[in-house]
Amino acid sequence: MADSRAQRTVLMICGDYMEDYEAMVPFQALQAYGVSVDAVCPGKKAGDICRTAITQAAHQFYSESRGHNFTLNATFDDIDVSKYDGLVLPGGRAPEYLSVNDSVIDLVKKFSNSGKPIAAICHGQLILAGAGYLKGRKCTAYPTVKPVLIAAGARWVEPDTKLACVVDGNLITAVMFKGHPEYIRLFLKALGGTITSCEKRILFLCGDYMEDYEVMVPFQSLQALGCHVDAVCPNKAAGDKCVTAVHDFEGDQTYTEKPGHDFTLTADFEGIDASSYDALVIPGGRAPEYLALDGSVIKLVIEFMEAEKPVASICHGQQILAAAGVLKGRKCTAYPAVKLNVVLSGAKWLEPDPIDRCFTDGNLVTGSAWPGHPQFISQLMSLLGLRVSF
Repeated sequence: MADSRAQRTVLMICGDYMEDYEAMVPFQALQAYGVSVDAVCPGKKAGDICRTAITQAAHQFYSESRGHNFTLNATFDDIDVSKYDGLVLPGGRAPEYLSVNDSVIDLVKKFSNSGKPIAAICHGQLILAGAGYLKGRKCTAYPTVKPVLIAAGARWVEPDTKLACVVDGNLITAVMFKGHPEYIRLFLKALGGTITSCEKRILFLCGDYMEDYEVMVPFQSLQALGCHVDAVCPNKAAGDKCVTAVHDFEGDQTYTEKPGHDFTLTADFEGIDASSYDALVIPGGRAPEYLALDGSVIKLVIEFMEAEKPVASICHGQQILAAAGVLKGRKCTAYPAVKLNVVLSGAKWLEPDPIDRCFTDGNLVTGSAWPGHPQFISQLMSLLGLRVSF
């Protein structure tokens, strides 16, 4: 349930096959900024999971595949709307059935009557239509939702790109997860948040089969704060894609792997200048295994560490740090299976207990897995002087 120390508390209504990014990115980004987020689903309780969907452009429409398992942290039947400062509605297929669920509609109507900020993305606007909230309100959404929103009385705003967001009073709507940075920033503003010390330049070191969440969640979380964020990969250029991997625990002795979203790079790796960036982020997944063998990658990491700029590495990303020889004498955690790499590199191993625990040692932030993103991003924000206040 909500963290009593948080300055704001918001509710997220979830359901099976909501879009993977559209649930986890705002969920963890808001927590990193100091906002408490309760994620609930009708018919489920805290600790239960919702299955998510990965949607991507394919042929004339989008494709769907299995995403991560999203763990709820609150119980739907216990929700008291008066305790929340805002509402978030992810997209995907879940809103199709949530929009005709009486208990969901009743909850949304209570929020709409309160005038508190409501943020809906992609197909999430179907829930607002079901609650009768959109009559006379300006909004956008994924284009295929247009007919039903117009039928519900909405003043449809045609999106010029898939990054588009629309604000109408306390209502923030967006087309899809590509627009998360502005969508999240607008929601923060509606909650009374102010961002300070933005406009930092941050570089992400990417590769094929990096973990899906471990690149996109921090990438968009930092963009939402106004940072310029570039993603590069050896032997690839701006506009090229990296395939990603979804890692989850599903009853086996180790994690399972499924295909994730395709991630679009924003800059060329060749000729990258470390001196033009304020920090480096290294996602985990399987990419670090082979990136650690690339001399140009090692050189880049050494440049950041020698300049004592913030370096944030998570999960298997520490394999690159170990190969670069920059961990000797440093306190560090990682995914437990990477402990051998970390210890043999001369680092002082810090046990990630619980698994979402992250650590800062000087300019170095390390985490063990994507559940730790709120701490991971928050600790990097501290090193960069980034702050969200209310």
